[in-house]
Amino acid sequence: MSLAISTGRMMLHRAAGKVGASLAFLLSLPMAAVGAPDCKQASAVYADRDGAYELRFKPIASEAASASNFFTLKVLKTSLELDGYVMPSEDPARAAGILMFQCPDGDATGADLDACTIWQGPVYGADATGKIDNLPPETAAAADTILLPGLGPAIRQSKIWGKDKATVAPWDLLTFKECAK
Repeated sequence: MSLAISTGRMMLHRAAGKVGASLAFLLSLPMAAVGAPDCKQASAVYADRDGAYELRFKPIASEAASASNFFTLKVLKTSLELDGYVMPSEDPARAAGILMFQCPDGDATGADLDACTIWQGPVYGADATGKIDNLPPETAAAADTILLPGLGPAIRQSKIWGKDKATVAPWDLLTFKECAK
């Protein structure tokens, strides 16, 4: 009986340590501006911690679009602006994002799209408590933070990196900045 109690206390102590470490991690994240819940995802604007990038969601102009969200990523202090789309995927259900630069208009081949794709991967949103989920649809309340895994390394390896281009790799986490009107 005392072994079970001891083991239970040890498990609780380990769990508390993990919760403490998770809480410390979440507290170390930049705090989102107050107001994300009052903003629709289609109007939310986010910034990276270094002030080098701005991610701006915009409404999709078509109900027939296969994308659930549209956004632009502006490299501040440059003229570079990239277009991004988020599309639902299945098995498992994920919000899949793609970020492109200077893609051809109209019909494009797979090779054309590969050449202009800067990043692709899952897009996660997190609320103020740190709960991570798929990015909300454009009509839902905006996420407090956006997580784009591998964004920084992808930008460093892309054609937008270099002199007179992007020179700061963004963190993969962007925090709510404002609600565009």
